[in-house]
Amino acid sequence: MIYLTFLSAFALSACAAFYSVIGLAAIFPGSYWPIIVMGSVLEASKLVTTSWVYRNWKTAPRIMKYYLTTAIAILMLITSMGIFGYLSKAHLEHSTDVGPVADKVAILDEKIKTERDNIEANRKQLKQMDEAVDQVMGRSQDEKGADKAVAIRRSQQKERGRLLGEISTSQQKISVLSDERAPIANELRKAESDFGPIKYVAELIYGSGERDIIDKAVRLVIMLIMVVFDPLAVLLLIAANMSMKEEEVEGKPIIKNGEIVGLSTKEQPNLDIPVFVPQKAKEEDDKVHVQKENIAEIREEPAQIVIDEASGETIPPITTKRVEHHAPGIFSEHHEVEEPVKKLEPKYDYDAEYAFKEKKKLDGGDF
Repeated sequence: MIYLTFLSAFALSACAAFYSVIGLAAIFPGSYWPIIVMGSVLEASKLVTTSWVYRNWKTAPRIMKYYLTTAIAILMLITSMGIFGYLSKAHLEHSTDVGPVADKVAILDEKIKTERDNIEANRKQLKQMDEAVDQVMGRSQDEKGADKAVAIRRSQQKERGRLLGEISTSQQKISVLSDERAPIANELRKAESDFGPIKYVAELIYGSGERDIIDKAVRLVIMLIMVVFDPLAVLLLIAANMSMKEEEVEGKPIIKNGEIVGLSTKEQPNLDIPVFVPQKAKEEDDKVHVQKENIAEIREEPAQIVIDEASGETIPPITTKRVEHHAPGIFSEHHEVEEPVKKLEPKYDYDAEYAFKEKKKLDGGDF
């Protein structure tokens, strides 16, 4: 999924960069190749800067973070302007191809309309002449009235002939203009077929399919593309970096505020989170503190020399240790206990002939 996200981000960024660079070159046609180079470098730098700012947001200096973030936003705006320029140029070029053909058709339509207006005017004059004759016939009821009407019609004969001739001429011109218009109109219909979808969009949004309304609809569509094109590429790149960062710590739970991220409250285990303890505090904790009342007081009594009366030998001294215990509590108690010490054999035989010699215990008992 990470590689797919990276691939989508770079593909979208590449398309946005291409449209932006070509659009910027169209905005500044005097320096085509320098604009191409500048736009390409800026687009590549924008992607690198976005990744770096995301990964080093916590460690980077504040002024550096703010500047780079502002630079990324401005570069996104420049990219969107380039995309707008590219798509607008494409629409204008197509409109330019359709324009001359549409103008020819409009001129022919105007000529045909003029001839039809002439025919209509001549027919109105003929109708007025007929009404004049009918009025004379209607006001008179004798033969004189009929003769007067016939005279009026004869006086109109020349004018009627002219009007009928003009009508016939106009009809012939309309026929010729229609024949001339047919192939041009067919070419216009083919060119305008590309405007079919946007024409329906214009009718849906603005309620009309006129050329000016179509241009408005085209600008609206271009603005929508600008909003989602380059910003989506940048966000996809950030999302890919987030996924990669999570994969680097895969297998290690993310602990936040003493809880594992992604687990509900019931699923949270008991965590023993290690706490850093300074060295001095650790040394203090290693010391064992015992109250003075709990320490036994040991006193050693002086050794006493005892001589056996029967044998005359010296009995090794027996030392005792007097241990006093102080029991802590509200009422202190005093206990004395005599504890015998392990008996030691004398190192010297004081009654022997050579008392200064060290006694050796031999098999024969001799020195």
